[in-house]
Amino acid sequence: MSGWLAIAGLGPGSDALVTPEVAAALAGATDVVGYIPYVARVTPRDGLVLHPSDNRVELDRAAHALTMAAAGRRVVVVSSGDPGVFAMASAVFEAVEAGPPGWRDLDIRVLPGITAMLAAAARAGAPLGHDFCAINLSDNLKPWALVEKRLRLAAEADFAMAFYNPRSRARPEGFARALDVLRDACGDDRPVIFARAVSTPEESIRVVPLTGARPEMADMRTVVIVGSSLTRIIPRARGDIVYTPRSAPA
Repeated sequence: MSGWLAIAGLGPGSDALVTPEVAAALAGATDVVGYIPYVARVTPRDGLVLHPSDNRVELDRAAHALTMAAAGRRVVVVSSGDPGVFAMASAVFEAVEAGPPGWRDLDIRVLPGITAMLAAAARAGAPLGHDFCAINLSDNLKPWALVEKRLRLAAEADFAMAFYNPRSRARPEGFARALDVLRDACGDDRPVIFARAVSTPEESIRVVPLTGARPEMADMRTVVIVGSSLTRIIPRARGDIVYTPRSAPA
């Protein structure tokens, strides 16, 4: 079986943050499959077929890619950031588990990328320098009650937290509810980082105290990082540094 499937992360936006491994896979591919704006980031060339699709057809997209790989095509499924973080890697493996037995014998590789929370953290300093967690605030694939439970428990455990998909036109109220939970559970004024479109020309980094965080500060291009109780700010003229020390009090 000569076909293969690579599940690749394109990084947060800048071509400079696409790994050489991913670039090599794209150079050898016959087909690229993914959500419309991510496929648009791939440069067209002779011999390469682009297959953009809508954001809510992940399993169909995965099955399409696996079918082409089984037919001998060299397929790259693209995600932004890292494909294993709220992205296409799990969708592909869900399709493999439910699909024809032959799909399990395919050459399938996951090619990591720089996910948005790491790019955002690097811009701000090192807010994820100690224990942290990542939570997807969208309730499209899980009930809001579970989102709220995880938020509260993460805050009570004093994790720094990175939030994906904080706010959209379809869910304008969800992030407001999340902020209410955090203010209640944290009980302090830890820093909140709003990192929008990191590594692109539209990049914006904003740091505010938890009491000053507002829902309209985030959209679907924003990653929100909330510090732990230990997270600190170093003021400086060229931009404050936000970091979480690696050691915690006994």
